[in-house]
Amino acid sequence: MNITFVTVGKIKEKYFRDAVAEYQKRLSKYCKLEIVEVADEKTPDKALETEAEQIKQKEATRILKTVKENAYCIALTIDGKKRDSVCLATHIEQLGLSGKSSLVFVIGGSLGLHNSVIQRADETLSFSDMTFPHQLMRVILIEQIYRCYRIINGEPYHK
Repeated sequence: MNITFVTVGKIKEKYFRDAVAEYQKRLSKYCKLEIVEVADEKTPDKALETEAEQIKQKEATRILKTVKENAYCIALTIDGKKRDSVCLATHIEQLGLSGKSSLVFVIGGSLGLHNSVIQRADETLSFSDMTFPHQLMRVILIEQIYRCYRIINGEPYHK
């Protein structure tokens, strides 16, 4: 399976980059993973709602340019569907069995995702009602995808 993470912004902290690199290496035996970073927009501290919407729109344009038409797109949002690790693993496995060979996970920037990205998505996924920095979310997502493949393959992984 081909999995792509489309993310807004770059990871600045070395420890996050190292964690992503480690899980990317571990995942290489299960799937092909590509991480696509699109530029983020500078956001003023007290951005007006109209400014925030314009920023999310610009980021959305960049995101949507990278999402292939035939890809199954999963947008990460606070109000998306919540799944435990086993349920997510089963879902990913079922998507593969149903012919979906290309999955795209989208992580928005600091303001979240524009509605146009959510409308393009085939589904939304939430890891929590809490808000996480998008750089940390990339680490959490890649770890969960790795965990999914361990579960799918019946391999041990700590609970």
